[in-house]
Amino acid sequence: MNIKPIYYYAIALIGFFGLFSLLMLWHTILAPSSRMPVTLILLMTVTPLLLPMRGFLAHNFKSCAWEAYISLIYFIHGAQEIYASPDTRLYAALEIVLSLMLFFGATFYVRYAGKNANHG
Repeated sequence: MNIKPIYYYAIALIGFFGLFSLLMLWHTILAPSSRMPVTLILLMTVTPLLLPMRGFLAHNFKSCAWEAYISLIYFIHGAQEIYASPDTRLYAALEIVLSLMLFFGATFYVRYAGKNANHG
């Protein structure tokens, strides 16, 4: 069974845009914080995801790898939120799933598309 690298990239894109949308909705509409300004929370949560976005959308292997590394931050955050906050467990579980989609999609895309680019 040989899966084309573009399918891994599609999984990574779904994870990326799903994670971006979830973070925006979670902190503005679904469960906004009453202790911190929403703007500050969005800057802290969304900015790391957006740093390598331009290269990621351009299929740049280094940017895809960085996006995979950054997605692990969201996995850790989701795991911590599931444990610590019963009110937001559903959002945290979705954050974990989307971050894993981004991680594995980007990682496998870099691995298999890079192998094909280097070896013809």
